[in-house]
Amino acid sequence: MINIGIIGSGNIGTALARLLTRAGYPVAVANSRGPASLAPLAQETGCRATTVADIVQTSDIAIVAVPLINIVQLAGAFDAAPAHQIVIDTSNYYPQHRDGLIADIEAGVPESVWVERHLGRPVVKAFNSIYAEKLAVVGQPAGSTKRVALAVAGDNASDKAIVMQLLDAIGFDGVDGGTIAQSWRQQPGTPGYLQDFSAAGVTKALAEASETRAPEWKATERSPGTFVAPA
Repeated sequence: MINIGIIGSGNIGTALARLLTRAGYPVAVANSRGPASLAPLAQETGCRATTVADIVQTSDIAIVAVPLINIVQLAGAFDAAPAHQIVIDTSNYYPQHRDGLIADIEAGVPESVWVERHLGRPVVKAFNSIYAEKLAVVGQPAGSTKRVALAVAGDNASDKAIVMQLLDAIGFDGVDGGTIAQSWRQQPGTPGYLQDFSAAGVTKALAEASETRAPEWKATERSPGTFVAPA
């Protein structure tokens, strides 16, 4: 069985812990506040509360589910990771809401390329294009006409295939989103972002995406604000 580690216990990390344990995977979760803070989630789901270092060293798949601006705090953390480990990046750049101006991303570097540079590891981008609340409840059995699909981008085809198997196990179809350099096609503001499309819909949305970042997804001189009051 694949061992899964989740770094981050916010909305996405918590939703994935619940879904993956329900699907029968061994799951470990870590956050910046320490294992004791994860006791309620561990009791609820059966996941193992642990540390970031432990997840990096023992997980076959490490899911990074922290705010993008906090990725810099993980620099060097994956130096001790096993070579076979797949790292999933779930993050999005929210300059007006939370992250403020990140010059490289504003200049056109895809968000997950920026993440790779700071983690020092290749990543697979997934789970970034759906609300956590939807992720928690809309999964459907394989073959359902109501099944939602999610884009999966990365440079290693076998890694992407494994991530798509993970999606299938928790009730979602996976659509190949291309390379990490092409992962801008599933960033905020693109046609498939937060749309809950089928596989055909996601494929169409990826093809129609523009690399130009819309103004509402770029930093301003007042950034960052909040999700209630973007700046």
